Amino acid sequence: VIPAQLGLTNLQYAGISTWFLVAYAASQGFSGRIFDRIGTRRGFTYAVFLWSIAAMAHAFARGLGSLSFVRVLLGLAEGGNWPGAAKMVAEWFPVRQRALGMAIVNSGSALGSVLAPPVIIWLQLEFGWRTAFIATGALGFGWLVLWRLFYETPERHRAITPEELALLQHDQPPARKFGWLELLKFRQTWAIILARFLTDPIWWLYITWLPLYLYNVRGFSLKQIGLFAWVPYVAAGAGSLSGGWLSGYLIRRGWTINKARKLVIVIGAVLFGFQSFISNVQTMPSDFFPKDAVASVAGLSGLGAGIGAILLTLATGFVVDHFHSYSPILVASALLPWLGTIILFTLGGKIRALTF
Repeated sequence: VIPAQLGLTNLQYAGISTWFLVAYAASQGFSGRIFDRIGTRRGFTYAVFLWSIAAMAHAFARGLGSLSFVRVLLGLAEGGNWPGAAKMVAEWFPVRQRALGMAIVNSGSALGSVLAPPVIIWLQLEFGWRTAFIATGALGFGWLVLWRLFYETPERHRAITPEELALLQHDQPPARKFGWLELLKFRQTWAIILARFLTDPIWWLYITWLPLYLYNVRGFSLKQIGLFAWVPYVAAGAGSLSGGWLSGYLIRRGWTINKARKLVIVIGAVLFGFQSFISNVQTMPSDFFPKDAVASVAGLSGLGAGIGAILLTLATGFVVDHFHSYSPILVASALLPWLGTIILFTLGGKIRALTF
């Protein structure tokens, strides 16, 4: 609807998505560093406040330039989510449960993608697409109130027991501060960055292009998209939770973190189960590094993921405009998890806490 009303071509639509991804990727890089410095409570407060403002600002877009501008603002605000989530999971989950913690975070994203299409389609049909942006942006402020009321780190939380705190601190790598350049000297950092560079674009392909694909290629109406576009995200949520649960289950049964994570990652790559794959990959910064460096490593890997998503988004727009087919992109996307897994295992080596 938005491309049609604003007179945008497929390539222009890809360009707008690319501006968002540029800001999103860059933001992950520096947001991870910020979260490690100021903590998760303050970090999410700033990020979600800015996100809500940026989301509501979409309602005032009038063309290619203004829409690109607000998408950049949204990307800058939204980029802090994943490095912040990785740090939060490292704070609140013991090692054997961290993949499940990331899976819960990822399944929340998938659940939002299930619930959002029918609600947004209804808002668009009844009140217009500008109202849909105002309504969804306002939800962020409601979440922010709950976050400020209830969230604290384990060390400051009044309800946590000494036994629970000791469990969370067990098997933690020794606390230490790292700079970006120092983190980039570790091959494990590059393993995670390159794996996400190759595999995260698959998810962004669905997020960015699935509605247009269903509308233009499969002949879905707007109502049909709202009714059926949720199906891949239900599968994504199930895959995320099952992948996170399985690695934790294997660790509880005596498997090493290395074997448990790698088995689930291979299963995800073979079965094209992106969310079960990525939940374990996103846990690896906390497997390798101290919690004071987790958000920074997660942010750097998010930067790599964003660059990969930008390239695939632009390639999709070019291929669809010039060859009128999504097939080459879909075939290439099917091969990316295999390549990402090979690089991750080869470069990353054994998954264990590093000694410094």
